[in-house]
Amino acid sequence: MPKTPTTAAIPLCAASALRERGRAHVWSVLLDGEPVSAFALRIDGVVVAYINRCVHVAAEMDWNVGEFLDQDRRHIVCSLHGASYSPGTGRCAGGPCGNGGLTRVQVRETKDGVAWYPADNIQPIDFGPNFEVTHHG
Repeated sequence: MPKTPTTAAIPLCAASALRERGRAHVWSVLLDGEPVSAFALRIDGVVVAYINRCVHVAAEMDWNVGEFLDQDRRHIVCSLHGASYSPGTGRCAGGPCGNGGLTRVQVRETKDGVAWYPADNIQPIDFGPNFEVTHHG
């Protein structure tokens, strides 16, 4: 059972944005002061989230933005070297990740949507008041 968060929740996305074993919601965080991405998935009805960084090589794992699961939608797979992880626990399930596991980000789903909770080493990025999001595509 996950422990109760001690920090304030930060809204992440609508619950309907996460379909069972579908595309992940990806967002930016600070991990030990460095900007990285994190991702949230719905697995067996539960929302889970991890830092987007393979244990084998500290690289982003998705083969397309938000696409982390293998063809059978059973495991999270690193697109770089094929390390696979159990989506429910983040533990290595095969390949070059050894006995490691993904860094979990605490999330909670409520009637209002999905929120994430910062930790000592995982913090929100403060883009400042003049930051503007530019969409490409």
